Amino acid sequence: MKLRLHFLLALLLSSPLVFGQITGRIVDGTEEYPLEYATAALYNQENGALVAGVITNLEGVFTIPDVKRGVYYLEASFIGFQTETISDIHIQNRNVKSDLGIISLSIGDNQLSEVVVQSERKTVINKIDRQVFDAKAFQNTQGGSATDVIKNLPSVTVNGLGEISVRGTTGFVVLLNGKPLQGNAANLLSQFPANAIERVELITAPSAKYDPEGKGGILNVITKNGAADGVYAQINVKGGLPSIEKYDNADPHQRHGVDATYNLRKGDWNISLGGNYQRNDIGGRREGDVFTIINDTLTQFPSDGERSSDEINYSGRFTVDYTPDTKNTFSLGFYGGKRSTDRLADILYYDNHAITPAQGGDRVYTFQYYNHNLRTRKGDFVLGSFDYAHKFDNGSQLSSSILYEYTLLGGPTTNQNLGYPDNNIVWQDEYNTNDNPLHGVRFQVDYAFKPFSFGQLETGYQYRNLNHTGDFVYERKNNSTGEFELIPEFSSEVDLARSIHSGYAQLSGTQEKWEYAAGLRLEAMDRDFDLRDKTNTIDTTYVYDHVKLFPSASVQYSFENNTKLKAAYSKRVERTTTFKMNPFPEREHSETLEQGDPTLLPEFIDLVEVGVTKNLQKGNSIFATAYFRNVDNLVNRVNTVYNDTILNRIYSNVGKSRSLGLELGTQLKLTENWSNFIGGNVYSYKIEGVFDNRNIDSEAVVYSVNANSTYNFSDTASAQFTFNYISDRNTAQGEDSRFYSPNLTLRKSFLDNRLTATLQWQNIDMGLLDTNEQRITTFRENEFYTTTNYVYEVDMIILNLSYTFNKNKNKSKFIESEFGKREF
Repeated sequence: MKLRLHFLLALLLSSPLVFGQITGRIVDGTEEYPLEYATAALYNQENGALVAGVITNLEGVFTIPDVKRGVYYLEASFIGFQTETISDIHIQNRNVKSDLGIISLSIGDNQLSEVVVQSERKTVINKIDRQVFDAKAFQNTQGGSATDVIKNLPSVTVNGLGEISVRGTTGFVVLLNGKPLQGNAANLLSQFPANAIERVELITAPSAKYDPEGKGGILNVITKNGAADGVYAQINVKGGLPSIEKYDNADPHQRHGVDATYNLRKGDWNISLGGNYQRNDIGGRREGDVFTIINDTLTQFPSDGERSSDEINYSGRFTVDYTPDTKNTFSLGFYGGKRSTDRLADILYYDNHAITPAQGGDRVYTFQYYNHNLRTRKGDFVLGSFDYAHKFDNGSQLSSSILYEYTLLGGPTTNQNLGYPDNNIVWQDEYNTNDNPLHGVRFQVDYAFKPFSFGQLETGYQYRNLNHTGDFVYERKNNSTGEFELIPEFSSEVDLARSIHSGYAQLSGTQEKWEYAAGLRLEAMDRDFDLRDKTNTIDTTYVYDHVKLFPSASVQYSFENNTKLKAAYSKRVERTTTFKMNPFPEREHSETLEQGDPTLLPEFIDLVEVGVTKNLQKGNSIFATAYFRNVDNLVNRVNTVYNDTILNRIYSNVGKSRSLGLELGTQLKLTENWSNFIGGNVYSYKIEGVFDNRNIDSEAVVYSVNANSTYNFSDTASAQFTFNYISDRNTAQGEDSRFYSPNLTLRKSFLDNRLTATLQWQNIDMGLLDTNEQRITTFRENEFYTTTNYVYEVDMIILNLSYTFNKNKNKSKFIESEFGKREF
């Protein structure tokens, strides 16, 4: 009895000391962006006494430990935002954690104009599943495109041909404000204005909630947005000085443009309008040498000449958001654009000759000719989307979206082989064109709720449908009749129909110092590829279907010393485009045909990564990520000999590849006015497989560096130097040479920061370097060898002027192409 009384007495005395824990996450309510250093203050609900106060970490997460039994309320606050209060927080049992979930703060209606709080934004923020980069940190991108922004990221490289790679692969997916797009990444990013971008998120091991496409992961482009009522208007004007280096190109190159944004936010309505015009010409030359060996006869044809491009973009954008209450949001968007790119290659083949036998033989003949090749690629885009989101009383959320796209792609190529020096002699005059109308539909619905105390469950369904038809016509001029005649072996009609049904479920949450997510996506795809020639002798349909699971998982642990350790796995897929499956050759230029393979299989990818992040004092930080990527059914462009002076480029499943790499990055502020962001990537890349009954075994160590250094002379003036470098890297049949580009940007603001002038010196060379040059070499023993050096314009001077008509933040959100630009 005494023992029982003692036990009850001890229980009564200890019950007020029962400890619990309160956690939550504070975010910007308009962007759901984490607010670091926000305050979470806990009060006793009975007497209003302050119990504890903490600040959030990099992810906006806070934890209040050792909370005694009782009823409390919490105030979440941040400078410039309205305070949010959460009441009736009950702590009753020992070691029980009360998770308040996401606490959204809104911009305050009344701001103190007398107080100015300044802090330097971080260039990169590392999260459990992504790296977030602040676009404003890269001044050299002003007046440019999204490509100019993302090439500053540690894992991203852009080579001389404009091809974008993430961790060494061109296969990645672009999201716009979190919405999946199926367009070709390089073309999409080159068309979107950099001035409209707030930040870029690099998701290298995406979770199951995202489309599984992209072997390099996902780039999520976030446009500028804000919350304050009122009008926002901005106009940006770009003008380029005449070319310093003209490369003997026939016409002068033009670089100018203008983009404007108007945004009205009033009450429940948010309306955005935007327009963009850009003219971006790039001068340059192409120096090459090729030989083929057929029947022990070596034919060699070195070349040199102009290779330039003229590009014109027009676009118009419109979106409207309606938020009648805190639970419902409706969004409607339209986008229309026209794009035209003229790639001119006027090449002199100055010492064509044949030698037999191939080793040590005599010349059979020698001649030279001039090739005029103009490839025009056009694309018209019309898009429309509608989105709806609803928040339920229990905190769960339902969102849905539908997108429709019509795209018309196409454009002619003129290829003329003329005499030299007498260009009036016409040896061969060919013309090919194509029309590629495309219709695409995407519908998805997502539901997020919290059935468990330890995490949130997200589920969703998506349907995508693509219909892409192509009409390819190839004609050659009959020199006798003067009429162009159809060449059947190069002409065709192709129809691609692809439908995808997919559903996913994902659990994510936080437990003390742990963050985690695990999910599974099930996808069913049907692909029909119908192929016909112009003589009606070929009419074949190639069918490929699959039902596959795409799992993902990620976990992160936060140490006490501002260090985080994370690990992730993701299963991915890279689908083939219509162009890569069309087996009818297309005449790219005098010495090259290009053709696809209608039986191409999708690439399937396994991604694994382990990373560590360390936040240092004064805003400095460092991160490192080790990764492994395995690719099955690897698609590579490989060469075969078509005839003695023409190589045939073929897209083929050549085997598998493996990449093992280390990605490093640091944000380093050396002085009060001098800050640096340096990122690098080094990886071992190995290709193993078989093509045309020959083994492929290629391995190399590849590395890249992207450095960004900024010095602030004052609050309104700064200078920034950037340097982008890619080392030599191997391909299935050769290698691509190193490629680098230094740039200098001077920036000055006027009129209370309303007017900003940016002077850019792009591709610094001064006749001393080999800037903006890249050599591409392919070979096959005893069959062919080709090497081409692409020399692109250097020392380009561009002035950008940006004027903002008020100080409200921009709330512009625009849709983009999901299907068409992949084929551009």
